[in-house]
Amino acid sequence: MPDRDDALQLLDEWVESDGLKNHMLAVEAAVRHYARLKGADEDLWGLAGLLHDLDWEKHPDQHPLIAVEELKERGYPDEVIQAILAHRSDFTGVKPETELDRVLIACDELSGLVVACCLVRPNGVDDLKPKSVRKKLKDKAFAAGVSREEVARGIDLIGLDRNEHLQNVIDGLRAEAETLGIRGEDVRG
Repeated sequence: MPDRDDALQLLDEWVESDGLKNHMLAVEAAVRHYARLKGADEDLWGLAGLLHDLDWEKHPDQHPLIAVEELKERGYPDEVIQAILAHRSDFTGVKPETELDRVLIACDELSGLVVACCLVRPNGVDDLKPKSVRKKLKDKAFAAGVSREEVARGIDLIGLDRNEHLQNVIDGLRAEAETLGIRGEDVRG
């Protein structure tokens, strides 16, 4: 099975945008956190989070179908393929069936919003609370590219209290704050 190093190499080959790479790393961090909470395979779940938008930049009209074909050829596990297809169920028709599928969907858009929240706070992720994220969710002009509908869908799919899910994503991102550049000292420059 390909490992994280293989996935990072693939990411570097396929994705040029630092912003998109950072998003994919953030989703990986949140999904890995959920794997730890649920006693699931953190490395397997992490691959789904890390590679879910692999072809978004080069093939947005066919996303994620091109990436999925590449991942199949490289021997990535079926669970990773399923989750990546399910995160775009509106396009692929693949419904979220597994816990990993639901977690990936629940973490995708929300991770982007949480990172954006960190970047406008003097202390970044260090003291971020769900209340601050909820406030920014209501402000449609803030991180306008984040689909509030997808955030709500993810919360419904994961079946947790909204605040609990927000805290879980914050905690997952906090664990990788240096890598993501969202620690207080990173944000302040």
